[in-house]
Amino acid sequence: MDFDVLVIGSGPGGYVAAIRASQLGLKTGVVEKSELGGICLNWGCIPTKSLLKSAQVYDSMTHAADYGIAVEGTIKPDFAKMVERSRGVADGMSKGIQFLFKKNKIETISGFGKLKAKNTVEVTDADGKKKDLTAKHIILATGARSKELPNLPQDGEKIIGYRKALTLEKQPESMIVVGSGAIGSEFAYFYSTIGTKVTLVEFLPEIVPNEDVEVSKQLGRSFKKAKINVMVGSSVEKVDTSGKKCKVTIKTKKGEEIHEADIVLSAVGITPNIEGIGLEELGVELENGKIKVDDFYKTNVESIYAIGDIVHGPALAHVASAEGIACVEKIAGENVHPIDYSNIPGCTYTIPEIASVGMTEKAAKQASYEIKVGKFPFTASGKANAAGAKDGFVKLIFDEKYGELLGAHLIGANVTEMIAELVVAKKLETTGHELIKAIHPHPTMSEAIMEAAAAAYGEVIHI
Repeated sequence: MDFDVLVIGSGPGGYVAAIRASQLGLKTGVVEKSELGGICLNWGCIPTKSLLKSAQVYDSMTHAADYGIAVEGTIKPDFAKMVERSRGVADGMSKGIQFLFKKNKIETISGFGKLKAKNTVEVTDADGKKKDLTAKHIILATGARSKELPNLPQDGEKIIGYRKALTLEKQPESMIVVGSGAIGSEFAYFYSTIGTKVTLVEFLPEIVPNEDVEVSKQLGRSFKKAKINVMVGSSVEKVDTSGKKCKVTIKTKKGEEIHEADIVLSAVGITPNIEGIGLEELGVELENGKIKVDDFYKTNVESIYAIGDIVHGPALAHVASAEGIACVEKIAGENVHPIDYSNIPGCTYTIPEIASVGMTEKAAKQASYEIKVGKFPFTASGKANAAGAKDGFVKLIFDEKYGELLGAHLIGANVTEMIAELVVAKKLETTGHELIKAIHPHPTMSEAIMEAAAAAYGEVIHI
């Protein structure tokens, strides 16, 4: 065998799985057809956060007077420089994976990987040359791409996906964003902040529809305050791209409306990359369009595994990484516990930020829990007031019978840095009173967690 473990794909699932496999003493190789780091490092998580940071800095500078700072001259965004910085950050992260692979003695094989047998992968390089690699264990980590709807075919010019949105040649004057999940909301915030006229269209009754409804409503208010045109309960029926601008037909509760925009960004989800990788030939079982695996990511074909966006579960980078680690640790014979998918944090990097874990209030009630709910607004937080970041709140949901934390829903400044405390608390089955008695530093945004827990039990001090 050429390898003990051969990974196809080097995104946050694949590269993490490879490094952990090497740490465990397994001879490891990675097949990658493009840049190391996959979509996340090159075209997703990292470059979008770079653009968002540029927008945040620009927004802060335009509000410098609010903090007693006089700025002379015109402040304007340099869109090309923002994109250039974003690409530089992504390139640096990809080079970091190269360093980690070299450090961990992981072999990189450039090309497209396809299953040929249960222990064989055929790799086709950029010149079309093919070679076979063998491995005791093969891990599929091929990720996903932007989903296309029949009435929103992406042409890469006027109707685009998230990848093109990262590298537009010039800033559009107007944009319609279809879909208000994390990707859609983050791009709506970025482009609106730097001066593009943005309309955000969501089919469901609230934006960021997977979040607790109070969080969704708060972000909707913040977006409207930021002059983003939010259209919920609406759907794009068709787009006419024949003219200079896109003519977009949007169906609303009141009837159809025609909106014009330079660019339509389709952010309606992702599609797993499972075509042409040999699944059918080997009889790898699928379920609802994704690869079916057991608790440790083994498929129905011996020696073949799958992780990340191509299996069922939240399509998040940190989930793919955790799955990759669990998969290779099981292969190496370690004592591994299955991942608890009820305790996966999700983050949206708009302003205000969103972070959540566990059940929403609605889900807890539907699961027949008797609950206690505590909420603490950042308007009552000293740190938030000092920072000029009063939008948002912390909302905690506890099981009334045992006091266990069931869910946490945060919206506000820096909440994506605060959610890990609650992930750990939930994992350790922490109770509301334990959170109340855990002394939080003052003044911090994180005090709101302690106060929200106290609010659930009628002990809150500052509201």
